[in-house]
Amino acid sequence: MKMGVKQVIKSLDAFPRAEEHLLQKTQSGALVSIVGLVIMATLFIHELTYYLAIYTVHEMSVDLTRGETLPIHINMTFPSLPCDVLSVDAIDMSGKHEVDLDTNIWKLRLNSHGHIIGTEYLSDLVEKEHATHNHDDGKEHHDDSDKKLHAFGFDQEAENMIKKVKQALENGEGCRVYGILDVQRVAGNFHISVHGLNIYVAQMIFGGATHVNVSHVIHDLSFGPKYPGIHNPLDDTVRILHDTSGTFKYYIKIVPTEYRYISKEVLPTNQFSVSEYFSPMNQFDRTWPAVYFLYDLSPITVTIKEERRSFLHFITRLCAVLGGTFALTGMLDRWMFRLLDALTKTKPNARGVRR
Repeated sequence: MKMGVKQVIKSLDAFPRAEEHLLQKTQSGALVSIVGLVIMATLFIHELTYYLAIYTVHEMSVDLTRGETLPIHINMTFPSLPCDVLSVDAIDMSGKHEVDLDTNIWKLRLNSHGHIIGTEYLSDLVEKEHATHNHDDGKEHHDDSDKKLHAFGFDQEAENMIKKVKQALENGEGCRVYGILDVQRVAGNFHISVHGLNIYVAQMIFGGATHVNVSHVIHDLSFGPKYPGIHNPLDDTVRILHDTSGTFKYYIKIVPTEYRYISKEVLPTNQFSVSEYFSPMNQFDRTWPAVYFLYDLSPITVTIKEERRSFLHFITRLCAVLGGTFALTGMLDRWMFRLLDALTKTKPNARGVRR
């Protein structure tokens, strides 16, 4: 009875002793062992890299944020317009209208080669009355209250500005506008144009709207800080006009986004998609060229989470890879040993007798 139990226990041994001929050290076995070790080391490094790599998971939910501002990061170059004539205006659907936004906005004067020759920073927000204005995407944008200048003749300051800007245009000056606009978190638009000028001053400078060249390069346009892997579709956009003028409109759909790092730090920001439209200018238009960015917010927010694979998952894959490689090389070694052994036994010796 005891012998039967012992036999049953022995039959459960998962590590039986190898046959005597399998314990012989051979050159073929060494070669297979080296190849197996290289393969196992390579697979181990691959699995370790795969385990340590961080991947992202996307989730969507209804946007519940309220009462926050929307930061707009701008970095644009206008190679054909001097800084003195450019203004940044914004209006949102709540009716708040801000003209010549200068808060956190820098204007860099550029020469004809694109090199910086002057810097201007205005720290105070300038709000102008536009009761007689209609800033609804391409309407007249010049302050009619300034018509008094036309009635009584230009004052000395206006004349000096006209001469200064004309000289800058002759020298081929451009302007780089960059900074951050903080606007209400509602649909609206901001635009960069010559709309901050008095209409008669603008007429004296350019000789008509068809001569205003709003060629531009968008180096960076984003709605919040950047996170790993983000793509802003308007970055490095180049729109150069030759012998024509018109208004550019970029229709932007903003998607609120929350990026959660592996460290649990949360970064609130925004992604966006965009479509583009260009309206050429003719001599009968009463509007002036501009570059519009019309934005709207999506009601859905996207949450992007950084995650790492579990340690148990890593151990499971590691055992499968290393164990499978060891078993495969063991089978290969046995096959090579038997093949070489068979060839050696059947090879005739010097007397022509087979071993």
